[in-house]
Amino acid sequence: MKKRDRVFAAIRGEEVDHVPCGFSLHFPHDRAFGDASVEAHLHFFKETDTDIIKIMNENLVPDVGEIRTAEDWKKIPSYSMKDGFMQKQMELTEKILAKADPNAFSLGTLHGICASAIHPIEARYGYEGTRERMCAHLRENKVPVLDAFKRITEGMCQLAESYKKLGLDGIYYAALGGERRYYTDEEFAEAIEGFDKEILKVSKEAGNVNVLHICKDGLNMDRYASYADLADVVNWGVYETHFSLEDGKRLFAGKTIMGGLANRSGVMVDGTEEELREATKKVISDYGKAKFILGADCTLPTEIPYSRINAVVQAAREI
Repeated sequence: MKKRDRVFAAIRGEEVDHVPCGFSLHFPHDRAFGDASVEAHLHFFKETDTDIIKIMNENLVPDVGEIRTAEDWKKIPSYSMKDGFMQKQMELTEKILAKADPNAFSLGTLHGICASAIHPIEARYGYEGTRERMCAHLRENKVPVLDAFKRITEGMCQLAESYKKLGLDGIYYAALGGERRYYTDEEFAEAIEGFDKEILKVSKEAGNVNVLHICKDGLNMDRYASYADLADVVNWGVYETHFSLEDGKRLFAGKTIMGGLANRSGVMVDGTEEELREATKKVISDYGKAKFILGADCTLPTEIPYSRINAVVQAAREI
């Protein structure tokens, strides 16, 4: 089977010759943008030989200035594909696709509503400071905050559609907001869930495969149960969330599950290549080959040797 066919078969629940693999990482800053990023992606794809080629997205919603009160969220403008950061992501994607293996399954990274709302102010307040500020402002006066989220959502919907027009197979949707320590269940339902689902719905209607990545630890995974209708593949932090592959199989019944290996600890980082191969075969043996894509909890360390990832890929092909 060709790589792309293998991934589609796994998504449909058809028999595969072996379990497909997908891994990604953030490239160093000097190779995260422009032509340097194109070459970094292509080198990564060649050396790891994964079935899925995931195009990273460091072209984030730009800084908008001080956000001190809920009213300041009115500074968030409307976004479209005419904006510079969107155009740069399109240029990057187009150049990578022109040179990448056409037989691989391709995904474009799309940051969900929570992450996309963090990006324009994170540099000023830090990650934790920004998360806390967003929650405080939502409770202070939710109207301007939710209006800003709506404008961001409209831009991300356009990105999802544009990815498909360029020829990608789907999107890798990085969802944030499910952590118990920030939003309550009611706040999540009002401020995150609806916007996430709007983007995922537009993406599906455009013809994309939706890979739902549920990011971070301390998650209330039940918040994402209703996302299943809009997701084709689901991935989350099995180890950092203590929510197993089998737990996910039950919660997202009928969906293809992606994961199995910790991304920042354990055998993927510290084990020998032989231990990596053994761990790979055990994950596949324990879970089974049906509706499964081997991957990690999240992005791998930037400095990880690509040979380690390739060892996992090759081991998966032996089962």
